[in-house]
Amino acid sequence: MKSKPKSKSEKTRMQLLHQYYNYTGFYSFVWNAVKKALPYIIIIVIGIYIVNKYFNINEALVRLTEILPAYGVMAFFFVSETLLGIVPPEIFIAWSGKMPEPWLYLSFLALLSYAGGLISYWLGVAITKIPRVHDYMHKKMETQLKNSKKWGGFLIVVGALLPLPFSISCIAAGIIKFPFRNVILYGSLRLVRFVIYGLIIFNAL
Repeated sequence: MKSKPKSKSEKTRMQLLHQYYNYTGFYSFVWNAVKKALPYIIIIVIGIYIVNKYFNINEALVRLTEILPAYGVMAFFFVSETLLGIVPPEIFIAWSGKMPEPWLYLSFLALLSYAGGLISYWLGVAITKIPRVHDYMHKKMETQLKNSKKWGGFLIVVGALLPLPFSISCIAAGIIKFPFRNVILYGSLRLVRFVIYGLIIFNAL
């Protein structure tokens, strides 16, 4: 008895998806975004490398979690996740694994990271209210803003799940005025990331 071939239908779906992404400008949007962000990413990485060469940032952060009380660590983490989110959350997840109730503290961290991202969204909205920024965006970046709004959900999902600053993704979403209710929805994947990382890090401790 022969099984029905699935490759043709699957290939057709993939082709349609590819055509849709190509037609709507998704590929060019991602490529242009990467090109524009790449110089800044390189500068930040080089800066972190130079600083870390003479001053071990990870050791300092670990030491910080040992010195501060629990509420101090969580306050520091919340501020970091709200502003730029460049401090690796894995350090704080590892810290929660050493606490009396690891999953409770991990839950606090996950909620603080999620809340920090939502606040970052409104920081992005506030940035657009600066007259010069507002004029520049609406006069010189109108086309880019339209394309960005199409794929704002992708931006949030990437920031929520991948080891990239979630705060920066949310600030960008606020700048392009991506619907806040969608930020709440897609951003909730941030909680999933903390659960996954918790399972990995707690088992490694």
